[in-house]
Amino acid sequence: MRNVNCVGILTSGGDAPGMNAAIRAVTRSAIYHGLKVKGIYRGYRGLISREIVDFKSKHVSNIIQLGGTILKTARSPEFATPEGRQIAYNNIQEEGIDALVVIGGDGSLSGAMQFAKEFDIPCIGVPGTIDNDLYGTDSTIGYDTALNTILESVDKIRDTATSHERLFFIEVMGRDAGFLALNGAIASGAEAAIIPEFSTEEDQLAEFIKSGFRKSKNSSIVLVAESELTGGAMHYADRVKNEYPQYDVRVTILGHIQRGGSPTAYDRILASRLGAAAVDSLLEGQRNIMIGIENDEIVYVPLTRATKNQKHVSHSLIDLMKMLSI
Repeated sequence: MRNVNCVGILTSGGDAPGMNAAIRAVTRSAIYHGLKVKGIYRGYRGLISREIVDFKSKHVSNIIQLGGTILKTARSPEFATPEGRQIAYNNIQEEGIDALVVIGGDGSLSGAMQFAKEFDIPCIGVPGTIDNDLYGTDSTIGYDTALNTILESVDKIRDTATSHERLFFIEVMGRDAGFLALNGAIASGAEAAIIPEFSTEEDQLAEFIKSGFRKSKNSSIVLVAESELTGGAMHYADRVKNEYPQYDVRVTILGHIQRGGSPTAYDRILASRLGAAAVDSLLEGQRNIMIGIENDEIVYVPLTRATKNQKHVSHSLIDLMKMLSI
């Protein structure tokens, strides 16, 4: 088993509020345990182009409250090739990096898993994605902040929806998972959520129109996940305009506003715990795992399980939303 003396950190994929808190936790936890730390800029692309900097405690001062990632993130088609990964590994060796901590979502952790299979380098994944779609952890870094951003936005939109007696379709992120749309709908008191796990059929839309937008309500809010399976908010707004022209329909696409902003207390604490646990796991000799949290306890999840298994939306939450929206 190789000893770990120097840890490399990178952020990859879509940015998520709380990533900086995780970078800070990994850096300071590693330094506390006598390890060297190197920050890798622009994700896997920076690993190939060798954008690697020695990190000291001062590099992560005053960043816990910042959204985004100070290490930046970028796509890297080259890392998807064996040749690109070989260049990345050569750079790691020359920099004296003994282990990698990768903060990101499903694609980022899949890249880490592939890299770990090909080369003798321990890779530890830290789940950072607003979609909350990684298997093996109750929550991912950035999810709580994004959910609160959605909640604040929907509350404001409802003021207009009520004033004008309109039906609003609000599109939120979640290309492959409906956690943001469903829990955002429950938290904001929306009438329905259209998510990729349970793509709405025509009769379901008719049922919503019948029960959700009726005389006893002067507005209705429907959250729609931005997925090819749902068709997005515009798809449903067009259907209502064609099939139920008596309703005044509007669409709001929240877009990248959901990714930004100062992380919530929950996300800062979660990121701090997961980041420190990533260093602990390396000191224990762990490799090729994701650090997760289940029932408020840190857990180690093999990267293969975290990336290949699907995290399911709870049917009880869907039933709750339906019951509370009558």
